[in-house]
Amino acid sequence: MIHLHVEGEAVNSKLRIHETIKCDVLIIGCGGAGLRCAVEIFEKMPGTRVIAVTKVPHPQKSHTSTAQGGLAAVDPDDPVDSPAYHMFDTWKGSDCMADQNIVKKIVESAWTQVIWLENHGMHFSRDEAGNLSKRTFGGHTLNFGQSSAFRAVFEADRTGKGIVDTLWGEALKGGISFINQSIATELLFEGKRCVGAVIFREKYGDFVKVLARATVLATGGSGQMFRVTTNCRQNTADGLALALRAGLPIMDPEAVQFHPTGIVGPGILASETLRSVGGILRNRDLEPFMERYAPRMKELAPRDLVARAIEKEIREGRGVLNPDHNVEHVWIDLRHLPDYVHDVQIPEVTGFFRRFVNIDPRKELCPVRPSNHYHMGGIPTNEFGEVQRGAKETVPGLIAVGECAAASFHGFNRLGTNSLLELITMGKIAGERIIEYLSQDPDTLPEVSPERTFSLFARFMDEKGEENTGRLRQEMQAVMTEKAGVFRTEHGLSDAVDSLRELYERAGHTSLSSKSLRMNQELVQRWEFDNLLAISMACALAALNRRESRGAHFREDFPERNDEFNHHTLVYMSEFGKVDFGKRPVDMSIYAAGGENYEKFGLIERKY
Repeated sequence: MIHLHVEGEAVNSKLRIHETIKCDVLIIGCGGAGLRCAVEIFEKMPGTRVIAVTKVPHPQKSHTSTAQGGLAAVDPDDPVDSPAYHMFDTWKGSDCMADQNIVKKIVESAWTQVIWLENHGMHFSRDEAGNLSKRTFGGHTLNFGQSSAFRAVFEADRTGKGIVDTLWGEALKGGISFINQSIATELLFEGKRCVGAVIFREKYGDFVKVLARATVLATGGSGQMFRVTTNCRQNTADGLALALRAGLPIMDPEAVQFHPTGIVGPGILASETLRSVGGILRNRDLEPFMERYAPRMKELAPRDLVARAIEKEIREGRGVLNPDHNVEHVWIDLRHLPDYVHDVQIPEVTGFFRRFVNIDPRKELCPVRPSNHYHMGGIPTNEFGEVQRGAKETVPGLIAVGECAAASFHGFNRLGTNSLLELITMGKIAGERIIEYLSQDPDTLPEVSPERTFSLFARFMDEKGEENTGRLRQEMQAVMTEKAGVFRTEHGLSDAVDSLRELYERAGHTSLSSKSLRMNQELVQRWEFDNLLAISMACALAALNRRESRGAHFREDFPERNDEFNHHTLVYMSEFGKVDFGKRPVDMSIYAAGGENYEKFGLIERKY
């Protein structure tokens, strides 16, 4: 147990490592990507000692379990669809910023992973003939954009939960050890090699040093940067902040997706499934407005286009003011859908409307508006999930997968269902790479000590003042929503940077009401706020630097795509607000290979 003496002595003089644990693989984050990685290791190398850290009380509470709609995968024997069409859609949807080697690798392995999940117990929905049911999603097409593709397999509207439950069971069979309700506060290095991390166990209020031959970051997203988000409360950019503190870059932090249909009020996701089964977006006058913005695909255009269309309708006075929340929105109309669709295909989502806004979607219009959803940027990795220190150099022993990572499969706009696809495929690929690494790496672990954790936590414990972390966090979220949201400008982003600097200074004048380390939610929230401030600053500065519009990054003062910016941005931040920018080329290997339909993978125009 850690004993703290607060008065008259620096707190960090009493902070110490309570225990040192050694293992083969440390996985930080227990969502779909982290668990899929663990299961692959157990299947190919039984007996490997894997420790997984989760921020939540139980792995099944991980954010992946909230994913609703499905995962895209093309059966190679499909007489209508083709993996080439899926690759094209992903490339076009990304606004020519996805890395084509990643796109090819993930798409070509997609169907194999669907079969793997079903063979391991996942209950995919089936049609009356007994085949896997499929639904369409925005931006997924046949014949290189000619018509919508029914490509997403699903488990009703609880697909993410099905994936997590399946992987959790398989991980238990493999002998995984979980450290629940804990956070990673620092990556540990021997030279340039990552050898584990420091873990803070909230329940016990102590620090554990976990030394590992390979470490996996799978910490999820950063949605709590914004006021309204579909993300769980634990998605506070922790993995990205860990990387920045370790001197590593994050890539494309400005690439943030806003889902078009968040439920007004809580911001909870109203899945794209609603539009795939026939839901219609309507403005104040009940006009189905999407045909003005995407004449061919309408409601099934990619998310960034639909989100901007909704915001434009609201800006131009065609929104509806919600009296309960004093916020404007549009409607999604589900009233014409048959009972079968409500009862079988979208029961959970329609239940959200009943539970949270007291609306019956069978009889009433449902209020929606864009809500922060997904971070396309993240910790840069190569095609095997190995973390990069620069455009070419990797960090031995360190892997990143899932939403916290950027390989980059999504570029500057993610297509619906591609996130679940990425996490199961990249989880598997990363597991394979770790097995190869373990077979070559000597079974030795050095004794290293933390360099940042105790000074960081001592600072939090010693701070004095009248500021309140919760209020500061709300101010930060308001700034990011207004200045770095769906629409961005030079002036707004500059204001956001100034505001974030001020909030960082004010954060030093907060005071914790309890100095205990055990189950101190104030302390954890102070740490989370530090993470959110860092990634918000990186996002705002990168958005300011990218003077063009591309995918979900839309600059009103630079509304066109400028192919001078056709590169990934690497952001290093050695101290708050001081960044260095680097570049990583966008991989265009499908185009460069010059094969069949290669011209579809050039710098193409993006219209729907």
